[in-house]
Amino acid sequence: MEKKGKWLLCPSCHSKTRVWMREDTVLMNFLLFCPKCKKEQLVNVRQYHIELIKEPDAKTQS
Repeated sequence: MEKKGKWLLCPSCHSKTRVWMREDTVLMNFLLFCPKCKKEQLVNVRQYHIELIKEPDAKTQS
């Protein structure tokens, strides 16, 4: 049986993460961790296209 898919690449450093994806896999609001650059990023992935989700920073109460 042939493996059909790709490793999901980190959007920051472009190295392989520990997530293996098939072409028909869809990830929504997925917390992606990169073991190389040690970043956690919230992403949406559809057909190997990675979209970073930018959340507003928390505002401090004063």
